[in-house]
Amino acid sequence: MEKLNTLKHEWLGNVRADILAGIVVALALIPEAIAFSLIAGVNPMVGLYASFIIAMVISIAGGRPAMISAATGAMALVIVSLVADHGLQYLLAAGILTGIIQIVLGYFGIARLMKFIPRAVMVGFVNALAILIFQAQLSNFEGESWIIWAIVAASLAIIFLFPRVTKAIPAPLIAIVVMTILAITFGLDTKNIGDMGTISATLPDFLFPDVPFTLETLMIILPYSISLAFVGLIESLLTAQIVDDMTGTDSNKNRESRGQGISNIIAGFFGGMPGCAMIGQSVINVSSGARGRLSTFTAGLALFIMIMTMSDVLMLIPVGALVGVMFFVSYATFDWGSLKAMRTAQKSDTVVMLVTVLVTVFTHDLSLGVLGGILTAAILFAAKISKIDLGRQVTSNRVDYTVNGQLFFASTSEFVNQFDITEDIDAGINTVTIDFANTHLWDDSAIGAIDKVVFKYREVGIEPELLNLNKDSEKLLNTLALHLKQQDTNAGH
Repeated sequence: MEKLNTLKHEWLGNVRADILAGIVVALALIPEAIAFSLIAGVNPMVGLYASFIIAMVISIAGGRPAMISAATGAMALVIVSLVADHGLQYLLAAGILTGIIQIVLGYFGIARLMKFIPRAVMVGFVNALAILIFQAQLSNFEGESWIIWAIVAASLAIIFLFPRVTKAIPAPLIAIVVMTILAITFGLDTKNIGDMGTISATLPDFLFPDVPFTLETLMIILPYSISLAFVGLIESLLTAQIVDDMTGTDSNKNRESRGQGISNIIAGFFGGMPGCAMIGQSVINVSSGARGRLSTFTAGLALFIMIMTMSDVLMLIPVGALVGVMFFVSYATFDWGSLKAMRTAQKSDTVVMLVTVLVTVFTHDLSLGVLGGILTAAILFAAKISKIDLGRQVTSNRVDYTVNGQLFFASTSEFVNQFDITEDIDAGINTVTIDFANTHLWDDSAIGAIDKVVFKYREVGIEPELLNLNKDSEKLLNTLALHLKQQDTNAGH
């Protein structure tokens, strides 16, 4: 009963807003799908087929209601060389294998890795994507007159001002409709969707990729499929987290991973390129009032209906109107609060965020940006906790050391260097204790450092006493410490 209520809420809990938002997204998907197809070097219909198939399938199989998945630029960039070297059929085969890999990763709980992505990387990812969305629109102005600028400005004016009149109808939809009517009525000389590629009212055929079923084929497509699987899941899971934050709800990330895989397999069998979640369209969807699965399904279904029944009209939509919508998406996507927060945030968080943005913007690869941010965060974190300090207290012929800080590979040199054995000998010390109450031993490097200190003291006839090790540290020490094994050997003799 609970499951039935959940399904009812996810599908029918926000019907009107979901349908209207889905229609807006469908319109925004058209130029993007065509553009991404051209990037990949395939027919525009390959991207359009992928977009409506993936959107409809993920609405059922995915784990994040109201998130939009379709053909994306990130995935298109990965497959450029595959298409150029081997053709469309190998792309379809790679897309199907990508889906299989994603399903396996979903069952193995890849979503757990999300906890290793710092918030600064998430903010950098969002800001970089906003910049890329903005940059991607600039090529539309090349060779165009002032008319496209006027259409963009008018579209933005409608998007920002229309909600003051009513929020019943999404403002981006009004902007697209109004600008299209004006462009047709006045015969405006400006670029439209038809100038980007032909939209044909043809159904996709079910097919098995026409490639040899051999190990050689597998070796060709496997590297691409692995890259596609991880790029798609990184973008999808990060976008899911962003939609979670926007809506104040949670989502099933492992189900989303499996859903992405199922969608890519089906798309591949129907002649579509692989895809993943689209943060820009997801922001449009949620900002337009969407909250349920019906919005994603509507986006896919509306796109399919438009392709089948309105291809001639769709090709008349002025590109400027869609550029205006995407500029709004860029504005809405960017975390403007992060600029103000840079003044008060830790410098390490600011550095991580900026590295994520810069790597993404310069490589146009979101996965590389995220990886760069994570590696930077890891290095800075290791540097931060590698600071270790030894308190030293001398009483008569005894010295007591107190270790403060974490002992692991990055702090071992500093740990060892703070023991001045020569000074201890000159002071007539014959008893040494090392107190580990304020530290933890994390790895074999930590044990190696302790071994080094103990062996140095043994060379001058002193056996240091190690005190107050916590349970896990003591277990690690007993397992790996060479000085203990040597001690046991000597005791045996």
